Amino acid sequence: MDRSDTEQKSAGGALVSSAANTRLTGSRLIIARAVWLTLVVPSLGLFVVGLPVYYQRLQTACVNPATCYIAGALPAKELQTLSTIGFSASAYAALLTIFYAITVSIWSGVGLLIFWRRSDDWLALLAAFVLVIGSITQSGSPTYALGLVNPVLTWSFSLLDFLWSVSLAVFFLLFPNGRLIPRWMGLFLPYAITYAFFNNFPSPASSFDTNWPAWLYLLVTLIFYGALIFSQIYRYRRVSTPLQRQQTKWIVSGVTAVVGVLIGLLVIAVLIPSIDNSFLFNEVWIIIFPVVLLLIPLSIGFSILRYRLYDIDLLINRTLVYGSLTAILALVYVGLIFVLQYLLRLIINHQNHVAIVV
Repeated sequence: MDRSDTEQKSAGGALVSSAANTRLTGSRLIIARAVWLTLVVPSLGLFVVGLPVYYQRLQTACVNPATCYIAGALPAKELQTLSTIGFSASAYAALLTIFYAITVSIWSGVGLLIFWRRSDDWLALLAAFVLVIGSITQSGSPTYALGLVNPVLTWSFSLLDFLWSVSLAVFFLLFPNGRLIPRWMGLFLPYAITYAFFNNFPSPASSFDTNWPAWLYLLVTLIFYGALIFSQIYRYRRVSTPLQRQQTKWIVSGVTAVVGVLIGLLVIAVLIPSIDNSFLFNEVWIIIFPVVLLLIPLSIGFSILRYRLYDIDLLINRTLVYGSLTAILALVYVGLIFVLQYLLRLIINHQNHVAIVV
């Protein structure tokens, strides 16, 4: 018996143990499913009710931070800009409403699929809850617009956001085998719960982090996420089975892609300061970022459902190759623009857009 056979058997044993640790049976399974449905079904109902409110709000100019916080809400000047380009406010509102309904449907669809296929696993239930509630309580969503019209519901949304924040932290602390590794990572659970509580109560409009000194908030955030990354690396190298490593690769790939696009957009905003506050850039951001975020529920779905897990190696390889090629071409393109503009200024002593055309 060679070493690979031994490792495969030990890995299989660890996998069975892991599955037993996260498996629900009997009354616990019934209670967990009932609690999940009790929280998720009314939340989806509130989202559906909030869609018409969101549609109406988008057609009205935002006049204060609360109304302008709604995703896609425009001040009066930019609403007028829509008409100048032949786009009515009602058409704009309808498109964004349909767009958000589709994105939330994808997030929730993956979560419901996980619930249907893996509801006897409490870690899978937690992931499904994170996906569904996270899509509903995202910043400026239709449920937020509904809360502006019905202040009584604000507490319900604050509770959902609190539960989502805690569930998200717990999921990434325990994924993929349901254990705290290393054990001292449990020290971060009280921090995650406390932060989520004070960030949503007494009011999400006065979040906890806005009252922190900027340096302290940045330091605590870096420590928390740094520890989380260290935990996953340590778990991947020392504890995870081959199957669990494939599950981790899926989620890491999805999160990395989202972060990469976010950094790319921020770099564009820094290199071209005039575009940062432009109407077009803001609208592109509203559309592109939610679409890119869809990589997260899809990667979690592949990981939890264990569907085509080993395809991730080929996907990562191709992403690195084509991503590197795209980055090189982009750098060459930007470099040529600056060089040609500089040469043209020397030759004709005038700022000319011929360089961009070339």
